[in-house]
Amino acid sequence: MGKLGVAITEAIVHEYGRAAFLQRISHPAWFQALGCVLGMDWHSSGITTSVLGALKRTVNERAHELGIYICGGKGKHSRETPAELQRIADATGLDGSALARNSRLTAKVDNTGIQDGYNIYLHSFILSADGDWAVIQQGMNDANGMARRYHWHSPAIRSFTEEPHTFIYGQQQGPILNITDRQAAGTRSGVLQLVQEPPEKLMSEIRKILMPRHHDVKRKDVDLKRLAGVLAVAHERRGPDMASLLLLEGLGPRTLRSLVLVSEVIHGTPSRFDDPARFSFAHGGKDGHPFPVPTIVYDEAIHTLRTAIERAKLGNTDKSDAIKGLSKAAQLLEKDIVPDNRRFEELIEQERKDSWKYGGRTVMGKALPPSAPVTASQLSLF
Repeated sequence: MGKLGVAITEAIVHEYGRAAFLQRISHPAWFQALGCVLGMDWHSSGITTSVLGALKRTVNERAHELGIYICGGKGKHSRETPAELQRIADATGLDGSALARNSRLTAKVDNTGIQDGYNIYLHSFILSADGDWAVIQQGMNDANGMARRYHWHSPAIRSFTEEPHTFIYGQQQGPILNITDRQAAGTRSGVLQLVQEPPEKLMSEIRKILMPRHHDVKRKDVDLKRLAGVLAVAHERRGPDMASLLLLEGLGPRTLRSLVLVSEVIHGTPSRFDDPARFSFAHGGKDGHPFPVPTIVYDEAIHTLRTAIERAKLGNTDKSDAIKGLSKAAQLLEKDIVPDNRRFEELIEQERKDSWKYGGRTVMGKALPPSAPVTASQLSLF
């Protein structure tokens, strides 16, 4: 996860800049899609902890090149954020005191300013060398086991006390006291007294995207036209820009499909991430939904992306342009495709059947081959 995550981060920074990376990571559906591409369960709160933990390890190792730093984390690591920010500030010349204050304010707003029953247990502060930052926090409701994620992006903040979030991501759970709501301006001066009292009226509901509790990926969770476009590029090698496909010659359809979805995470626009479950068709999920993580394909995708980035650094952008062209090709093809609903279940079934060929793994172990003898040609299908 760390290797692919830092390669995607580097590709975005190289192509669009550090500000674009911060803007993307502060978008909740993009973040969910990134987690799916990295092989996490599409529906779970575990995406937040695992993705940010993997990125913190690998991105920080190359922070001097990328100009991106990730601080904080889960539990006790969240409390180390101010000290981490000060160390970065000492090395970069940024204002460490101001950054630490911003970190504390975001935590205070989401833990106290919003009384929604979710206690913050994860705080990650993503900082660029330019001084811009994003914050991702997650809270847990002990009563129902559900999580809620809070996204911040510094260029979008006009006030810490009035609608400062880019998004709050979670399921509606009854009354919420939200004194950052625009309609709550008259109550903010009395916040310390107000948060100790039961709310007397229902405040405006925070924005939300509903995440279902079912583990499996269902048809209703995925935009089938978009998925069909991905399959057309990968398996039928159709597309308006055949040169891009030729530059990636040698990759099998399974790896190509992964790269189409990785390409969209890097180059896609915000409107393309309202069905994050679709991105689980790149590398499956650690719990086996929609299928086991194909480790051979995963490694091949990392190698291809890393090679493209290194060549682009030397001025040879042919492979990086080719990867960028994959998402464009899928978008153009999907316009004229009428998806076959039956293909969705067939695709998942085939992936599970063939998982052993691609080094399929879940938290339970390796995917097992059928009882029939395994041939050399079967092992080379990826």
